[in-house]
Amino acid sequence: MRFDLTDMRLFLTVVEQGSLTKGSETMNLALASVSERISGMESSLGAQLLERNRRGVTTTAAGNALVRHARLILDQVEQMRGELRTYGTGLKGRIRLLSNTAGLAAFLPHQLGQFLVAYGDLSIDLHERPSTEIALAIAEGRADLGIVADIADLTALQTRLIAQDQLVVVASETHRISDQRSIPFAEIVGEPFVGLSDAALEAHLGERAARLGRQIYYRIQLRRIENIAMMVESGVGIAILSEASAKDLRHPGLTIVPLQEPWALRKLYLCARDFSALTPHAGLLAQKLMEPEVAARL
Repeated sequence: MRFDLTDMRLFLTVVEQGSLTKGSETMNLALASVSERISGMESSLGAQLLERNRRGVTTTAAGNALVRHARLILDQVEQMRGELRTYGTGLKGRIRLLSNTAGLAAFLPHQLGQFLVAYGDLSIDLHERPSTEIALAIAEGRADLGIVADIADLTALQTRLIAQDQLVVVASETHRISDQRSIPFAEIVGEPFVGLSDAALEAHLGERAARLGRQIYYRIQLRRIENIAMMVESGVGIAILSEASAKDLRHPGLTIVPLQEPWALRKLYLCARDFSALTPHAGLLAQKLMEPEVAARL
């Protein structure tokens, strides 16, 4: 059995996207090529990795094991590359930081910009992940710091509350919910959606929809919140964003309605295995992210 890094990256992409078709589009590969590589992995292993059905793919027990190990291996490879890169660029320290969608969209760019200007010899490896994955990565020592919502199991970690994040529905001003003060998730889950491409938030919303026996229908997913606002304003669909992201939108044709569910008001935590055991440069970043002005931005 021999899987290379491309095989593992391809497999993870297919699993994360939920189908061979979406996985092939994300990897810019032909569908037939993706299917052939996955089948080759299954033949080499002697076990089925994916259950294929009309809705897409789900992992088998063997597939779940491969997902776990592939993520560990690929994360370690990225850490190795990042660390070795510092020798070629003269950087003296690199901090591994993971964040969920809310943290990345709401305040991290501003705070990290200030931090990097203040500490010119430091560099940051920043990756967006769902909160549950971040908590596991921090516990396993695959990252220094993480920003997570309180949906994750944080019992094995040390945490510091840094902000609260309210999820809101963004709709056009002519939409049926535009005059409501708040809205239950169940009342809008069947609407066509405009989503953030590859965002951890979408995974969280998909899980909440599944609990209702529903599936979110995304008409389009985009990388920039400004582009999402344009699509929503034109009536393509609705979007769910953090309030911090939505309040910066400057579109008069939009309405913003908070979600009613308790899970829609999420607490954001900075987490580490042990704050006292952080490297000096990771400790400096932790201090920056715990400054009162961070919470004030949300």
